Amino acid sequence: MDHIIETINGFVWSPALVVLCLVAALYFSFGTRFVQVRRFREMFRLLFAKDKSRKEGISSFQAFALALSGRVGTGNIVGVATAIGYGGPGAIVWMWIIAFFGAGTAFAESTLAQIFKESHNGQYRGGPAYYIEKGLNCKWLAVVFALCAVIAAGLFLPPVQSNGIALSFADTFHVEAWWVGLAVALLIGLVIIGGVKRIANVAKIVAPIMAVIYVILSIIVLICNASVVPSVFVDMIRSAFGMNEAIGGILGSTIAWGVKRGIYSNEAGQGTGAIVAAAAKVSHPVKQGMVQAFSVYIDTLLVCTATAAMILATKTYNVFGPNGEILVAAQGVAVADPGVTYTSAALGTLLGAKWGGAVISIALFFFAFTTIMAYYYYAETNLVYLFGKGRKEKLLIWVLRFCLIGAVFFGSLKEAKIIWDLGDIGVGAMAWINIISILLLSRVAFKALRSYEKQKKEGKEPVFNPKELNIKNADFWEEYENNKNE
Repeated sequence: MDHIIETINGFVWSPALVVLCLVAALYFSFGTRFVQVRRFREMFRLLFAKDKSRKEGISSFQAFALALSGRVGTGNIVGVATAIGYGGPGAIVWMWIIAFFGAGTAFAESTLAQIFKESHNGQYRGGPAYYIEKGLNCKWLAVVFALCAVIAAGLFLPPVQSNGIALSFADTFHVEAWWVGLAVALLIGLVIIGGVKRIANVAKIVAPIMAVIYVILSIIVLICNASVVPSVFVDMIRSAFGMNEAIGGILGSTIAWGVKRGIYSNEAGQGTGAIVAAAAKVSHPVKQGMVQAFSVYIDTLLVCTATAAMILATKTYNVFGPNGEILVAAQGVAVADPGVTYTSAALGTLLGAKWGGAVISIALFFFAFTTIMAYYYYAETNLVYLFGKGRKEKLLIWVLRFCLIGAVFFGSLKEAKIIWDLGDIGVGAMAWINIISILLLSRVAFKALRSYEKQKKEGKEPVFNPKELNIKNADFWEEYENNKNE
């Protein structure tokens, strides 16, 4: 079974997907004239903008926090360590590259999600399934994506997060992993039963606070190792482009791990960020596109960099022993997988091994917990897309909740390699479908951006009218415009 999963993962994450992600990121960055740079100040301002004209939906900041919850998880702690372990220090530079250009992809997919969203039972629903059906008129592909999203976000991805929590708590606090898994499963159940409003309210408090605390701790570690920080960043750059003789032979692996873990962490191109973007109430789709592009920066350029800098500055990343085993350089302790060990060891140089492990375990708990909440929302939205027009909806949502809770518990029982491979398969399948779809719909996103910037230039508060732009099947916005004119 393990071999089959590994083979499928290798097929899904072939070099072709890595190239596709990079090409799409470059295309949308140049196509929007680097909106992620030109409108940076506006991105921050729009985080706190409110639309009081509608009671449905959630605020821009809640959507940002929920998207950040999905993006900031084990990928920022365990995933970064794994990327360094198997791809070397240069993998982090490729994570930066995919994040910088990927912000353009995140902008496009989130803008499209807003354009083609729907109002359903007092909530806004949208994402790739919706814009594939309405924008591309391709119902079967929309259904395939929705099925992939339900399976990936509801079953494959939650165990990745709970696995990180369980292993970290087991190592640090010597608690049986399955007890930790059971506790996390029960807690997540209490939150997701409350629906999107409760999920968004928890996310907007927990996600930003934990990100700030974690970054502050990493800055303290860097200050304590200030003398080596410049050489760390030089080594990262040299390794990223094969100029480091010691690891120059793994340049392909460096790029692949950087891009794979970068996409896994910041989710740009997966379509999951677009699902959350559709839930926000805004006067123009581009507003939420910018907000979601900003969340990519927070995830990778801030939180992932914080983890990487700590590991590299304290030299707690891998060296290889005589039998090929991975060692934590600062302690000489053999570990089977880099995982959370590198990050705990890095923080341990400041707080001591015991406290370093405890802090990382707690941070990992909050990051991963909020990410699981976001995963549930992704799965629920796509389940509603598939079955939301009949009486089965409520029953199926409850089935999904119990399945996700079971998946969270399952994650505490299985070894990390299998869990990560299953998660990678889910992410990769969604990315393949979504990236091709948004490339085909790119003209729609570019039209919306030009409309927004034209109105800003004229000194107006931008509003969206799809008829003026000859955008079809944007039913929500057409109904909204009609109701406003009545």
